[in-house]
Amino acid sequence: MFETLSDRLSGIFDKLTRRGALSEEDVSEAMREVRRALIEADVALDVVKSFTDRVKAKAVGQDVVKSVTPGQMVVKIVNDELVRMLGSEAQGIDLAATPPVVMMMVGLQGSGKTTTTSKLAHRLTTRDKQKVMMASLDTRRPAAQEQLRVLGEQANVATLPIVEGQSPTEITERAVKAARLGGFDVLILDTAGRTHIDEELMAETAAIEKIAQPHETLLVADALTGQDAVNLAKNFGERVDLTGIVLTRVDGDGRGGAALSMRAVSGKPIKLMGVGEKLDALEDFHPDRIAGRILGMGDVVGLVEKAMETVEADKAQKMAERMKKGAFDLNDLSEQLGQMQKLGGMGGVLSMLPGIGKVKKQLDAANLDDSVLKRQQAIISSMTKGERKNPKLLNASRKKRVAAGSGTSVQDINKLVKMHRQMADMMKAMGKKRGALAGLFGGGMPQMPADMPEGGSLPKGAELPANFPGLPGGGLPGGLPGLPGTGLPGGLPGLRGLPGQRKKKR
Repeated sequence: MFETLSDRLSGIFDKLTRRGALSEEDVSEAMREVRRALIEADVALDVVKSFTDRVKAKAVGQDVVKSVTPGQMVVKIVNDELVRMLGSEAQGIDLAATPPVVMMMVGLQGSGKTTTTSKLAHRLTTRDKQKVMMASLDTRRPAAQEQLRVLGEQANVATLPIVEGQSPTEITERAVKAARLGGFDVLILDTAGRTHIDEELMAETAAIEKIAQPHETLLVADALTGQDAVNLAKNFGERVDLTGIVLTRVDGDGRGGAALSMRAVSGKPIKLMGVGEKLDALEDFHPDRIAGRILGMGDVVGLVEKAMETVEADKAQKMAERMKKGAFDLNDLSEQLGQMQKLGGMGGVLSMLPGIGKVKKQLDAANLDDSVLKRQQAIISSMTKGERKNPKLLNASRKKRVAAGSGTSVQDINKLVKMHRQMADMMKAMGKKRGALAGLFGGGMPQMPADMPEGGSLPKGAELPANFPGLPGGGLPGGLPGLPGTGLPGGLPGLRGLPGQRKKKR
């Protein structure tokens, strides 16, 4: 969502960081460009003015003038002010209350309340081990209650049985009673919306709040609606006691202005953001990490957390032991490709790495998509057990058979075998280095640098978890699964000649 804004700001700051010294005029010119970029991104005008004034006041100070790298100091100031504008510290969902903890989801029709309700219930059930019940209070939209029931079945979360003819307040009373008697830890109320704010909607919402006494009242806002989302937060905040905001469709192509100005204008923290349609596509909102993404610093910590949720520690440990002995067969490669898909595919991983914006054109030219990983796995799946354990068995006739079975070509098989050989050689070399693979898979990951002005968004003093694969000492190995060779800056592996990759038609 912040792609356009990130590109604009990166271009502005690249000019600054190339200069040995900065004058007040240089800073003023850069701030004019930043102001223009933020306004184009649909950030509220008063927020833009306040932001640029604070940055300029700090950027023309003595600390920047005397700094060895004044351009980088300005970038750091902008990063700090962005974090401040987004809310300084992350605020998650508060469960510290007597069960059942009641949560009320409010917002306009079409903002994604029902989907977000099921995502939140799934998250609380799987990650926080809470016993959750959902209840739909939407009696106006056709099949709204049935939709939540179906989503509840998909998420394996209980829903309040539907009783025809009941009003939203009557359903609320029944839901609270049922949650208390059923021993539920959390009750999530999915309220009705309207196509626009009106008195009837606000009165109904206030009546439900009075009955339910929610511990959390979350406003669900569509990030693609721009400044309307900010006005929405102000209007709801005047009638109900909002505790936080959930931004949906953050993975869309919106300009990001709503996210940047919502916290500043409404005073309410953004707690969660929806990043896709799947049940697990809900993430905590971390101001420092979002600022890092906007300024092209990546989100290494977010990538680590994602890996910890998807990578199975025991499998990673077994693979580490095999790699120490120099054993890395095609079964291991297939496992790595599967892990890459769980992390969001190549695009998902690369988008969270520092400096990736500077090679965006190369990435686009490489035509990356998850079908590349799937084709590679299809090739491996078409081999016999013996061939997967010992790729040297793959002679010409066997390769033809594998190509026919996987719907690829012999050239694709050759590229995959070559990639595997390169990765196996790298793993063997790493295995000889003391502690290299121990740090890679669960033996004490070397600590990342505490201060990362340009290269990432790890908080000061933070360490990567020991079982995180693929980032020993903070750097990617040269043979990230599916990305053989070299050629991109910052140690990123090259992206051309991927097995099974299709060229764009001109």
